[in-house]
Amino acid sequence: MTDHQAARPTENAMRRALRRARDGVALDVTEAAVLLRARGDDLADLVASAGRVRDAGLEAAGRPGVITYSKSVFVPLTRLCRDKCHYCTFVTVPGKLRRAGHGMFMSPDEVLDIARRGAALGCKEALITLGDKPEDRWPEAREWLDAHGYDDTIAYVRAMAIRILEETGLLPHLNPGVLSWTDFQRLKPVAPSMGMMLETTATRLWSEPGGPHYGSPDKEPAVRLRVLEDAGRSSVPFTSGLLLGIGETLEERAESLFALRRVARAYHSVQELIIQNFRAKPDTAMRGMPDAELDDLVATVAVARLIMGPSACLQAPPNLVDAEYERLIAAGIDDWGGVSPLTIDHVNPERPWPRIEELAERSAAAGFELRERLCIYPEFVTRGEPWLDPRLLPHVRALADPETGLANPDAPVRGLPWQEPDEAFTATGRTDLHRTVDTEGRTGDRREDFDEVYGDWEALREAAVPGMVPQRIDTDVREALAVAADDPTRLTDPQALALLHADGPALDALTRIADDLRKSVSGDDVTYVVTRNINFTNVCYTGCRFCAFAQRRTDADAYTLSLDQVADRAQQAWDVGAVEVCMQGGIHPDLPGTAYFDIARAVKERVPGMHVHAFSPMEVVNGASRTGLSIREWLTAAKEAGLDSIPGTAAEILDDEVRWILTKGKLPTATWIEVITTAHELGLRSSSTMMYGHVDQPRHWLGHLRTLARIQQETGGFTEFVTLPFIHTNAPVYLAGIARPGPTVRDNRAVTAMARLLLHPHIPHIQTSWVKLGAEGAAEMLRSGADDLGGTLMEETISRMAGSSYGSYRSIKDLEAIAKAAGRPAKPRTTLYGEVPEERRRTAEASDGHLPELLPVLPAE
Repeated sequence: MTDHQAARPTENAMRRALRRARDGVALDVTEAAVLLRARGDDLADLVASAGRVRDAGLEAAGRPGVITYSKSVFVPLTRLCRDKCHYCTFVTVPGKLRRAGHGMFMSPDEVLDIARRGAALGCKEALITLGDKPEDRWPEAREWLDAHGYDDTIAYVRAMAIRILEETGLLPHLNPGVLSWTDFQRLKPVAPSMGMMLETTATRLWSEPGGPHYGSPDKEPAVRLRVLEDAGRSSVPFTSGLLLGIGETLEERAESLFALRRVARAYHSVQELIIQNFRAKPDTAMRGMPDAELDDLVATVAVARLIMGPSACLQAPPNLVDAEYERLIAAGIDDWGGVSPLTIDHVNPERPWPRIEELAERSAAAGFELRERLCIYPEFVTRGEPWLDPRLLPHVRALADPETGLANPDAPVRGLPWQEPDEAFTATGRTDLHRTVDTEGRTGDRREDFDEVYGDWEALREAAVPGMVPQRIDTDVREALAVAADDPTRLTDPQALALLHADGPALDALTRIADDLRKSVSGDDVTYVVTRNINFTNVCYTGCRFCAFAQRRTDADAYTLSLDQVADRAQQAWDVGAVEVCMQGGIHPDLPGTAYFDIARAVKERVPGMHVHAFSPMEVVNGASRTGLSIREWLTAAKEAGLDSIPGTAAEILDDEVRWILTKGKLPTATWIEVITTAHELGLRSSSTMMYGHVDQPRHWLGHLRTLARIQQETGGFTEFVTLPFIHTNAPVYLAGIARPGPTVRDNRAVTAMARLLLHPHIPHIQTSWVKLGAEGAAEMLRSGADDLGGTLMEETISRMAGSSYGSYRSIKDLEAIAKAAGRPAKPRTTLYGEVPEERRRTAEASDGHLPELLPVLPAE
């Protein structure tokens, strides 16, 4: 410990901090740093307070006096890594592996041999640990992956996890290092839990030469915190923790604990924290660094317990403390982590695991019963969806005690098939919702799990504040209007932002300029498409905070259509003149990744001439992650199954500052862009959208529109831009008091006009939404730069569930009336803005583009 860490706080400061700990008052960073320096009697006082907090948590969890561990095997899948941590002996180089007769990765046979031997000994966890992205640094790793048919290391991790599940019955706990949001989607279906140590938030230990993490791109604290947040957004039970004594100050250590608490409270996804003490190892750059002292470890465990609270699970590795088990128990731990009767700790190979019998005896001496748990903590076992993928449920249930969620010590460990749930397309629930949402409404204004499914509302309110602060605008609006009228492509960002704030006469002038541009580009015709929306399920666990459509499978308004019902609705639409079906649904955990192919194929088989406009980028990522395909491979397969184009929904606002307020688990901006650009490259065109008027500001609209224009310049794949005003009435983020009640009329006019100007000349069509604005509002947008009314829809559930009062369909005559109100003629179009075949036009005109009757709830008996 350095001198400044050893410096004693004043007696008053220590006394005050200890009193607050005893009284259960929340600590701040300064007080936590003071308590980290507690020694002697002060440390005993601190430990006693922490122990009481831990005991209260165990009592509340229904396992008083229980300390847990996981019986595991350690699988070092590869010891290659692109990082260069100065204390690490786990990582090696290709030459050393070759000289020792090892491959760059463990072979499947080597992995399964360890797992099978572990299963024979009653182990239930396969801890898969490896270096970060070794193929980025080592050509030998890239060559091995290529030779064995894997795109990257994550693909091999996924493949091995599936084989372990199927052939041995062990549950994989994955430690593959830094993961992206997309990586989590790929791995969640194959592992009940994952982990990555935060280690520290002290950036200087990463950025400054000589620091323990210098030269290691994956050890940047901001990157690692983003991983923890992405785990929460993806509803992955996640293990993290601190590494003590690597050069951080105690203030930095306290800050690290508070960073972990912030993530834990925001997402409820941190299943345990490991408090690990540094041990110097020979042949490393930090071999001369002193080991973290036991008192230091004990104080940190105690402070972590006080900061994280009674419900947190805290672990300290028992093989790193020279059998000082009782002191760690007293300080507030409730778990010993993974302990293996078979494999060594490959990260600390010089420190053997204690025997489980010894650990039980020493725990009992401290008054605690040692119980076995699974790699996924009992709270997450009992929570079920969305924390456990349905394909993993049989594996977890086979090994879990159904009452406690802990491990069933008598459960046989044997392989089970890893497969999709049966009967994914059985019609269930309120399948008439598309009709009765207009006549009967929804059952309630919110889901029953409102307080849990979306994360911590209080933390969200704090996070939303910076993004909702209005920005001062000093740019001359008159000058900006002049540029817009002369050549909108020359508008600077400050000028565009000034126009997005325009009001009064300036707004009137702006909309006139946009409408003049519309006339010169698109003419006077107001286009529309005869289409039917088919939302094939509203069961979804993604946790979008703006969405009132998503339901749990057990909710009163939940439903899923069968493939026959989807095809029937497409046939009905064709019979009344439709040229398109627009199909989107919730991210239903039971639907396999191939379900989307089945849906497209079902429509094409029934109605070969129908244009299938389907599957948002979020659904594309879900399908790709579930099938193990890349986004490009999945889209190619979907196109072969009958997909013709995709909706550019799930965009909301293409700014992650806003996205992570609006949604807990939806794809980040970069992934949305990847899906859209890949689709365009494959010849699948898309719409583009923006949902606005919630926790956003005009600066976010500007960034969004600039991003869309840039994509269109690169790909040319967008057919139109669709304005989507936020419907607030039943939106969770509004009901929680965070979002504002949708955009104003001023906002709608400004967004429509500026979309016309900022997307010119790249996206020629601007669509307004009668569903969200009504006939009068849509007509006003047609006078503000829009040239398209979207579709007849025939059924519309998403906006109606959110509280839109403008109905679920519009007839052709209704749409013509809206265009007439704007002083313009109406004209039908195809999805891709082509001419509608004469036969389709006549059929649509004969039925006025709407259904004579809608499908019943279920087929008649």
